[in-house]
Amino acid sequence: MQGRLGADGPVVLVTLPCPDAVTQVTWRPGPEFGLYQHGVPVLSREDVRWLFRLLVGQRPSGIFRVRSGMPPGGGAGASTAARLGLIRAMAEPLGGLWPEIEAILCVAMEGASDPLMLERPERMLWASRLGQVVERLPALPAFDVVGGFDGPGRRTDAGDARFADISDLVARWMAAGGDRREIAEIASASAMRNHLVRGGRDPGRILTLARDLGALGIAAAHTGSARAMLFEPGRAPDGAASALQAAGLSGVRRFRVGGKG
Repeated sequence: MQGRLGADGPVVLVTLPCPDAVTQVTWRPGPEFGLYQHGVPVLSREDVRWLFRLLVGQRPSGIFRVRSGMPPGGGAGASTAARLGLIRAMAEPLGGLWPEIEAILCVAMEGASDPLMLERPERMLWASRLGQVVERLPALPAFDVVGGFDGPGRRTDAGDARFADISDLVARWMAAGGDRREIAEIASASAMRNHLVRGGRDPGRILTLARDLGALGIAAAHTGSARAMLFEPGRAPDGAASALQAAGLSGVRRFRVGGKG
């Protein structure tokens, strides 16, 4: 879910981690400088130059390669993942950085950040424009997730605060006690409520499809095209992925999240 914490509060979110949507950044030393992304514009040369000077203390050199398993603007965290990978590639000779510092650097480059640098990001209420944890959340119950990307991407505008107030949904999440059905209903409500404010592709048709297939609810990227159906573990039907593909979604995948102590 994502929204304002009160009518004038910060933009906050709870992320849905996808273990097989991976971005990899590698660096090969050398006197020349280059950045290769296979045509995916998730990083700029300006980001690389700025960060290299900050962490390494000299002009950038060597070849950086970025491989992303998610489309830009999909709402799956591609831009944060690329920047975080870049930070870690550069900071490895320094012994790495604290996650809090990684978050500050990601926000400095983009103006917003997903909490991918945290060990259990789904357990955090995250202020994405500040790069800070607002509240620690109960453990996420296990879900089987089937999802993909519904139409073209919508890149995050860090200055855009047009989100619905979800302070009541946050309170419900905190009180849910790991109730799987309640969590799925909260995620669905956040998707539908924010659609009324932000527009774009209506997640209602995915919610209808999800209910027809026996899902508990849906999750939606509020600043991108990612949509997912949330099932009880072991209850996602074999045809769920093909149903999403038939509905026009691309990059459809199936995975499990949550359920760990």
